[in-house]
Amino acid sequence: MNGPEEGAAGGVLQLDRPAARVWRERIVEGLLFLCGLISILTTVGIVVVLVGESVSFFRQVPVLEFVTGTEWSPTTGESFGVLPLLNGTAMIAVLSSLVALPLGLASAVYLAEYASERVRRVVKPALEVLAGIPTVVYGYFALTFITPLLRDLFPQIGVFNALSASIVVGIMIIPMVSSLSEDAISAVPRSLRQAAYGVGATKFEVSTRVVVPAAFSGIVSSFILAISRAVGETVAVYLAAGATPQITANFTESIQTMTAFIVQVSLGETPQGTLEYQTIFAVGLLLFVITLGMNLASDVIRRRFREVYE
Repeated sequence: MNGPEEGAAGGVLQLDRPAARVWRERIVEGLLFLCGLISILTTVGIVVVLVGESVSFFRQVPVLEFVTGTEWSPTTGESFGVLPLLNGTAMIAVLSSLVALPLGLASAVYLAEYASERVRRVVKPALEVLAGIPTVVYGYFALTFITPLLRDLFPQIGVFNALSASIVVGIMIIPMVSSLSEDAISAVPRSLRQAAYGVGATKFEVSTRVVVPAAFSGIVSSFILAISRAVGETVAVYLAAGATPQITANFTESIQTMTAFIVQVSLGETPQGTLEYQTIFAVGLLLFVITLGMNLASDVIRRRFREVYE
């Protein structure tokens, strides 16, 4: 019977099983749609707030002065050139990439091509534990462990310096590079490996000349996403690199990144509605545009160079 029917024990009306299943599916579909809608509305709200406050800032500070100025001193209300913050952010991103990308890719190749299943079950979770450590712990690790080691090698290095911050950020993003690259490498069909072995290639040649090129799009996407993560890192950089906005290429000096500046001004001492307060949103909007561009570039590269196998 397709319609409601009377229960045998007390006359309680119940839907038949197919109808109940349809309603459950509709409820689940509605909940999933609601979750997606909340994510979209949250993103839209963030963009609206950033743009709204940034417009108020740029009414008083010309956009050209903001993006080309070489001095950053918003507390005095005189200099609003964001290039020193961009310089600090770029330094952290570049050096942390030099630390994380080779190590992450090497570990991914090892896990996918060389490690036994038993070793993989131990090593991969151990790598991913690094991603679960709070960033403030990384910051104090840089101050209390990495910086003293660096000062033994470079006595002139300061307590707060870009080198220590870059190394610790590089350690932080290794799991992202390793995990995403390992997934891309594992997705390469085994038939390609067997064909290479069939013509006499060694294990190393198969890994570096066949498998890695075949997984190029996924590997590059993991690189870009990891660099984007380094650009957006906040607490560890704030603790380890200091708060000295300057244009420099010396990694032994103190610098300030865009995220570190946002933390500094957001401590609660800046009056709301002032020009100094609005710099938070202007810098945040620029950071949002940079990371969004990197994520879009990652998606374009993935689509452009993705290999499709049957």
